[in-house]
Amino acid sequence: MAASTSAPDPFRAPQNRPSSDHFFVWREFVWGALAGAFGEGMMHPIDTLKTRIQSQAIISGCQSQKSLMQMIRTVWTADGLRGFYRGIAPGVTGSLATGATYFGVIESTKKWVEELHPNLGGHWAHFIAGGIGDTLGSCVYVPCEVMKQRMQIQGTRKSWSSIILKENISQKSGQQMYGYYSGMFQAGHSILKQHGLKGLYAGYWSTLARDVPFAGLMVTFYEGLKDLTEYGKQRWLPISEGQLNCSVEGLILGGFAGGFSAFLTTPLDVIKTRLQVQGSTIRYDGWLDAIRRVWMMEGTKGLFKGSIPRIIWYVPASALTFMAVEFLRDHFNDGLDRDAHEMASIKIESGAPVKEVA
Repeated sequence: MAASTSAPDPFRAPQNRPSSDHFFVWREFVWGALAGAFGEGMMHPIDTLKTRIQSQAIISGCQSQKSLMQMIRTVWTADGLRGFYRGIAPGVTGSLATGATYFGVIESTKKWVEELHPNLGGHWAHFIAGGIGDTLGSCVYVPCEVMKQRMQIQGTRKSWSSIILKENISQKSGQQMYGYYSGMFQAGHSILKQHGLKGLYAGYWSTLARDVPFAGLMVTFYEGLKDLTEYGKQRWLPISEGQLNCSVEGLILGGFAGGFSAFLTTPLDVIKTRLQVQGSTIRYDGWLDAIRRVWMMEGTKGLFKGSIPRIIWYVPASALTFMAVEFLRDHFNDGLDRDAHEMASIKIESGAPVKEVA
């Protein structure tokens, strides 16, 4: 009888494992959401500069294009500090969604790919996981991005009115590009009323075309740099007691990964931005037409316009995001694992007498 009562215990422990793993995935969603919002909030002014530089061709044509320093001066003179933070509400909202799906789905997808499709393991698994996570987040992110970017190029109400008068942003029929947006909800309602869901999801496919490779590249670079760092530590610091803090490692490696990925996908970002901010003034008839016209009129320089502020934005934003995720994992995962293990132990102990009676 003693043997029969003790035998089930090893089989019960694994039964609790799926729920623990499932909880692990969901807390990655939380860490990712917090980290994404943190990174966006910290770096939003740089993103505003990038958006304004990339959308100049729509606002003022190909003439009098401003450099980064000139754009900083223009925004500060016209709108002050407020101008740099226009559109931060939809920006943070979109980053909450993509941060959650990006890091949450990455963990579960990496496990799924590596377990069921071992031939796709390693960096392929990371690339696929990043792409899937970002694709799922795009349902919320794209409408937020449309609202954010339109609010960014508008600045304050006074500066937007002066830009419309100065640059004569209108169609030949005399219809205005779009009115001033006082806030996130008013912007969403206005776009939905004027253009329907198509307006809110303007540039959706170009966003995916940019974000899927960007997300895949970033997590691939990050995991690759982590492997390289680990190899370096084992080879040159095998006996060293000092371990590089996970948060510091995330800060440094996340910055490099974000910078590399941002530069490589800049042309896709230029096309996406122009499609999303053009509004009723139809300058580009779809993604392929936008690529063709930018290439013909502006060349390689046009496709990589805004690459410097994009890199300046993504290096610290990615660094802060990965640092925040590693910090949250480092400081909360152990405690959550301990609680889950204790709960599993209580269930096993409370279940043992019942089995014995049976």
